Order: sequence, then C-alpha cells, then structure tokens
Amino acid sequence: MQSLEGKVAVVTGAASGIGLALATRFAEEGAAVVLADIEAEPLAIAEAGLRERGARTLAVRASVLSDADVEALAEAAYRTFGAVHILCNNAGVSGGAGLPIWEAPQADFDWVFGVNFHGVLRGIRAFVPRMIAGGEEGHIVNTASAAGLLTGADAYSISKHAVVCLTEGLYKQFKLMNLPLSASVLCPGWVNTNILDAERNRPAEFGPARDRSQLPAQVQQGRAMVEQLLRQGFPPAEVAAQVVEAIKTDTFYIFPMQEYIWQAVQQRFQGVLDRANPVPTGPLR
Repeated sequence: MQSLEGKVAVVTGAASGIGLALATRFAEEGAAVVLADIEAEPLAIAEAGLRERGARTLAVRASVLSDADVEALAEAAYRTFGAVHILCNNAGVSGGAGLPIWEAPQADFDWVFGVNFHGVLRGIRAFVPRMIAGGEEGHIVNTASAAGLLTGADAYSISKHAVVCLTEGLYKQFKLMNLPLSASVLCPGWVNTNILDAERNRPAEFGPARDRSQLPAQVQQGRAMVEQLLRQGFPPAEVAAQVVEAIKTDTFYIFPMQEYIWQAVQQRFQGVLDRANPVPTGPLR
C-alpha cells in the first residue's frame, strides 16, 4: 500500500494515546478515519479535532468487549465509506493488581484478555471477511507490546503474547491464501500514554476499579516507577509514524522500543535458542 490517499482506516481505542495518534497520522496521509472508543466524550473531542483539520471522519462509540458493538462498528464504517483498507486493533488495558499469578483475581484476567486479545480477535472476525469480499488491498495492525516479546506472569503480558502469536498466524494465512491483505504487529516499549488509568473504564461485571492505595507498598512503588517511565517514553506521534511506514513497506514487526528493552528481547530469545533456564529480572528501566 504505497499511498494512504483515499483509503479508509478504522482505529479502536482512538480517543487518546497511540490510537488518536494513528487516527491523526492517517488523516494527514489523506485517509478517511473511523474512530472507535468506549469513552463517548473524549471520542467526540477527538473527532472534532480531526474535522477541524479537514479530515473525513466517523466516530462510533464501541466496546471491543462486545460482539454486537464491533459488528456495528464494521457496519457503520462500510455504510459510510463503502470500504475499509486499514484496521488498527489498538484498544488495550493494563489492569491488574501486580500480585503473584496465584493471587491475582480471575476477573482481572477476564477483563484484560477480553479487551487485549478478544478485542483484537473480534476486530479480525468482523472486518476481514468484508475486506476479502471487497477485493481491495488492505492491512491489519494489531497493537501488542514489548511485553509480548518478554515474559511476565501477569494478565497484560500474557495477553500481549497472544496478540503477537495471533498476528503472526494471520499474516501467514493471508500470504498462503494469496489475498491482497497483510498484517503487522505493533510492539512498543514505553510510550507516553494514560494506559495505567485504564481501570476508569472497567465494566462492573469485572468488579470495581481497584483502590490502588490499598495495594502493598512494593506494588505502589512499582506503579510510580512505571508512571515515570511512561512520561519519559516515546511520543505517540512517533509510534504512529512507524506504523504508517510499516504499512507502506509491508513490514510485519514494528518495534518502537528503547534500546535497553530491545537488548532484553534479544537476550530472552537467545536464551530460548540456548535452551537456558529463564533468569528472574526486575522491571525494565
């Protein structure tokens, strides 16, 4: 896909962070943009901002936890623009208490996997059949994380590993079937977003948002460190620029990560090749 001019892009989690940066960059490249998010007011503000800059947009409030919402999103995109060429399954949450895996509530896993993995799967199932039927070139970008290339006994890391695996398989299926579609997996390191505040959108069926002040002191200290690393992380616009370049060059792996995180990824995979036992490490900083 050498040019995005005249294309149609759908982005979930588009009201802020990486999602908004993607939507903005796609609009700058001349694409029409469908913005989806669970938060209605920030979504409306994001769409208004793009329209003020002359972008063709459609905002759809949707929860990627819902089959019906994601299907309605696809229907709205095709009804409005007639086609979709780029799908960014970007919505994600970082929920979890930072507890040992045997103590972490099942509800944390259900929520995090529901958004981070099943949200991606729902997007693929709703859009890919329509994209195939349309017969035009297209590209799927699934947002994972550097955590999906490292290891951690927590819902977020495990869900992001699943996204990497799913996307690699999707890419291979597209190529084996000679479809005019391709896929990329986005694995960023620290990016300056509000992902740690994701529990503000935690649905009631997964339990109330966690009172962080009641967590063990060590967990609170770890959260404070992560907040600082996020504030010092990549600007979302820089990540979006790498995504656009990957779409244009049909590059599968997108790795906007700090050098020390990249080194940790290399060490982990070398350990796998060497069949070495995993080595316990602290948070990357």
